[in-house]
Amino acid sequence: MTDSHDHMSDDNFIDSLGRPLRDLRISVTDRCNFRCQYCMPKEIFGPEFKFLRRQDIMSFEEITRIASLATSLGVKKFRLTGGEPLLRADLHKLIRQLHRIPDIEIALTTNGTLLKNHAQLLAESGLDRVTVSLDSLDDQIFRQMNDVDFPVRDVLEGIEVADRFGLGPIKVNAVVRKDVNDHTLLDLATYFRGTPHIVRFIEFMDVGNSNGWVMDEVIPSSKVLDLIGNIFPLEQLPSNYSGEVANRFRYKDGKGEIGLISSITAPFCENCTRARLSADGKFFTCLFASGGTDLLQEIRSGATDEHLTQILRSIWLSRGDRYSEIRTEYMRSLPEDKKIEMSYIGG
Repeated sequence: MTDSHDHMSDDNFIDSLGRPLRDLRISVTDRCNFRCQYCMPKEIFGPEFKFLRRQDIMSFEEITRIASLATSLGVKKFRLTGGEPLLRADLHKLIRQLHRIPDIEIALTTNGTLLKNHAQLLAESGLDRVTVSLDSLDDQIFRQMNDVDFPVRDVLEGIEVADRFGLGPIKVNAVVRKDVNDHTLLDLATYFRGTPHIVRFIEFMDVGNSNGWVMDEVIPSSKVLDLIGNIFPLEQLPSNYSGEVANRFRYKDGKGEIGLISSITAPFCENCTRARLSADGKFFTCLFASGGTDLLQEIRSGATDEHLTQILRSIWLSRGDRYSEIRTEYMRSLPEDKKIEMSYIGG
């Protein structure tokens, strides 16, 4: 396994558990046009919900400044997320700015609804690749899961257009929920089998406090592997790089690969190289962190690049997050009928 980061300038820059900083996930908006139950359920994110005001969101220049400073600490990849990132006006302009930073990969995670309209401009601006969230090919189930009655056909069309403009191979992320979409996983695998695109099945996670997470709804990746492997024999592949979250499997007949992301049953905190920047400029070192550091306030108070870099450096050096491992250790120590409460280890 080769690690493309050997030429990094600051070899000693690691957190308290020995992990380097490699990936910066940048949220460009907190808004989304879907209301998926496991992420932004309607009962919480309804018409009355107060989203961030425009002036409270980072400008493209502010994002680019932080992103650029992060590369001096070892970041090699930016992933633009949201909400739904394509709801942010003129996103291609941000990509163009980020593209000027040398030796960096730029990826985008989207629900795919607006992809067919934007793919060409995104690719021309310097976007390298796209990940599309798609939980089911069954139109009725998909509409039910996105809860805004959006048809699956338009997402599939978006994937085709993105591929045509060189944004592939595309990763297709499906969150697996028991008794919701678990009976449609094979269809998803079959549809993309024989293409360069990679379906990745993700265990349902306890993100935030609003998604009604219960362990009962988690289908372990090992079961998904059996389900698909029984029809299409699979063999494991080595990871592409250190810190890759998906376990890779290829079809033995050479018809492509799938990925499994086992955040609940086999956490990967040990190799986590990711930091996150929220749309309002807060820097987080874990998806499950309860708080972040307000970099936007620092920028707007006139902080120098040196000062901002120092903040990033000190946050990462002291980072000790391993939420998913702790959750798993805790759950294994409990009798079968006891369930972890988010409040016990902080939502």
